[in-house]
This record gives sequence, C-alpha cells and structure tokens, in this order.
Amino acid sequence: MRLLAFTLALGVAASAAAQPNRMQGMPGQGGYISPGTPSTSVPDLLAKVGIDQKLDAQVPLDLVFRDENGRAVPLGTYFSHRPVVLTLVYYECPMLCTQVLNGAVAAFKTMNFTAGREFDVVTISFDPNETPAMAAQKKITYINKYGRPDAASGWHFLTGNQAEIDALARSVGFRYVYDEATRQYVHASAIMVMTPQGHVSKYFYGIEYAPRDLRLGLIEASNGRIGNPVDQVLLYCYHYDPNAGKYSMAVMNVLRLAGLVTIAAIGTFIVVMAGRERRKPRNATA
Repeated sequence: MRLLAFTLALGVAASAAAQPNRMQGMPGQGGYISPGTPSTSVPDLLAKVGIDQKLDAQVPLDLVFRDENGRAVPLGTYFSHRPVVLTLVYYECPMLCTQVLNGAVAAFKTMNFTAGREFDVVTISFDPNETPAMAAQKKITYINKYGRPDAASGWHFLTGNQAEIDALARSVGFRYVYDEATRQYVHASAIMVMTPQGHVSKYFYGIEYAPRDLRLGLIEASNGRIGNPVDQVLLYCYHYDPNAGKYSMAVMNVLRLAGLVTIAAIGTFIVVMAGRERRKPRNATA
C-alpha cells in the first residue's frame, strides 16, 4: 500500500507539472510599468528597469532600515535560522506593488508553512520618502489578509534612506526608476527567496506565485531544514529554471524514480508470493 501511495504521488506530481503555470512577468525586462506612464517614454524607461539575476549573491546585512515602529534595525536582524521572502515595493504605489503583495499573501495562505515559524517575510519600500507610519498601516492590512495573527512577528515592513535602498537593490539586481512625468516609480515585479544567511536563492516573477514553487524554493533555501519527505521527492522530480523563474519537471529524474518504484513493487510481489508458497505445505499438513 505504501508503494502504491508513492506511485500515485508521482502521478499527481506529473499531472501538476502538465498544468499551465500562472506566474506572470518578463524576467530581466521587468514586464510591468506603473499605470499612467506616457507611451513615448516607455522604451527609455524599460531600458532602465528590470531584474538582473544574482543567484547566490550576498545581500549586505549591515544595512540599517527603520521598522514599522520607527526603530533603526540592521537588515541582518531578520536573517538567522529561517529562509526569508524579500519583496521590494513602495507603499503608495497605485497598482503594481499592491498586486505583488496580494499575490504573495495569496501564496502564503495556501501553504501550510507560516511566516514567523518556517520562514520570514521582509517587505522594504524603495521610496526613501515613505515613513514608518505607512509601513505600519501596510503591515496591518496584510496581516489581516493573511489571517494568521501570529505571523505579525514574522512579516516585517521597513523603510530606509536612499543609500541603503540602492545598496540592497543592487545586491539583488532590482532596477527601477522614478518617472518625473507621472511622479511614480517604474519597476519590475517579483519576489525573492533568500537563505537564512542572506544569499539570493530564487526569483519568482510576476504578480501571482505558485504555492508549490514557493514552498519548494523555501525548502531549498533552508537546505532541507523545513518540509517533509514528500517535499524531498518533489525536489527530486522538479528543478528550478532560473530563466523562467519557476520549477519545471525533471523528466529523467521522474523516469528513474518510477523505474525504481516499479522494481521495488515487483520485488515485493515476488517475495510475498514466495513466502505464501513456502507456507502452503505446513498449512496442508495441519
């Protein structure tokens, strides 16, 4: 029965991989610009906007930001034992940043991991004019949306000075620009998974994030310290595609695993049947 359940799990994984992925965005080019940007300036703006992947890059943990209570806190405060989901937004963004945060909280709600327990979330405004009061209001909004009050200790909303913001953005390859014509920021849309030591582990693009991909990304970033044995099987069957910013099925690994399961099932069947044959004479004599 365990072998059968394992085989069925592989079938479910294959079926899930066949479903179209709903993640959106254009890696490396941003893919989104703030509403209201004049069409004539779009090419120039997009040339300055995007995400340059810097996998395994170390973010400077000594940068100091202000939390939602106005306290000066080194970024390293939020990196220790758990992986971190990093989101770069600005709190007064008229549309895109809200969609990024909505997509993130929707994925968090679907996972059985909880912010503050298996992972942390650090949301940082890249607008140096925004205040801790704005961050506090945003935190109230999204903790309420998350629906897990205990997560308040694991989801942090920060603001900072331009120098610290620029240093952090450069370290993760996040390029954005302020458009004087619309008085809005033009920026890419993505969330980043970081290791507990502050290394960039995964990028997930767009405004919707597949919970399966995010869960696997967190497990990999934690070096297997969270999750369960089924997750390890899925990680064997899926691999992260940095160009697409998502997990895709590793077909050869699935075939190898299916072959091993088949051989184990046949071997178990042979052992069971041989045991029954050996017991038959004793039963007949009795």
